[in-house]
Amino acid sequence: MTFWLTLPAYNEERSLPALLERCVPLARDLDAMGERLRVLVVDDGSRDGTIAAARTFEGRLGIEVVPHVVNRGLGAALRTGIAAALERASDDDLIATMDADNTHDPALIPELHRRMREKSADVVIASRYAPGGAEVGLTSLRRVLSRGASFLLTVMTPVAGARDYTCGFRLYRASTLRRAARAWDDALIEEAGFTCMAELLLKLGRGGARVAESPLVLRYDLKEGASKMKMMRTISRYFALIRRIRSRPLPRVA
Repeated sequence: MTFWLTLPAYNEERSLPALLERCVPLARDLDAMGERLRVLVVDDGSRDGTIAAARTFEGRLGIEVVPHVVNRGLGAALRTGIAAALERASDDDLIATMDADNTHDPALIPELHRRMREKSADVVIASRYAPGGAEVGLTSLRRVLSRGASFLLTVMTPVAGARDYTCGFRLYRASTLRRAARAWDDALIEEAGFTCMAELLLKLGRGGARVAESPLVLRYDLKEGASKMKMMRTISRYFALIRRIRSRPLPRVA
């Protein structure tokens, strides 16, 4: 079985090497268990040395860079990464998504897998809001936005088993994402910005995929550089996403 780790990246020259360094012992541990880790870095038109930083790990990790010539946004990078993983994955494989800014710990991937087996889940969220989860170094404004978005989505478009709707660190069954990609075609991820993570979860969870959570300590204090999130636009997009999800029938994906 192969874990396909998809990393959408935009101008992450400073943070990406530290994250990939943390992937090296994980790849070694998985290999010892007869499993594999493959890393797909989707470079979303970076203007710094993100691609070069990723390629310095080619001798130590199974790593591939999938480039966008220009910056197209997180939604497009996530869509490209999932499509690339599905092209390479078998139905028995697993696809992980994670932020490329070193705020998530890839060593948690085996625990997400254990939780997936324990709960017979199709999607497992690394959740700040599950018991044992926490946030370190997040500004008060970002904390309020994340919690407010998850609360709003829980009330308006609930997904059973989910508390954290916005975290980018998740583990998916490749078979589930493949069915969803076939059902939705090019519309699986329509949001351009940070709301794409909530969109994907809503389309999967409300389409029948079983969702579980495992605790995450988000280490925002390890992030290099400023956040790329545009606050007011993101808030408005959450409301637009809710209206769109509530107004259309959702195809079954599980």
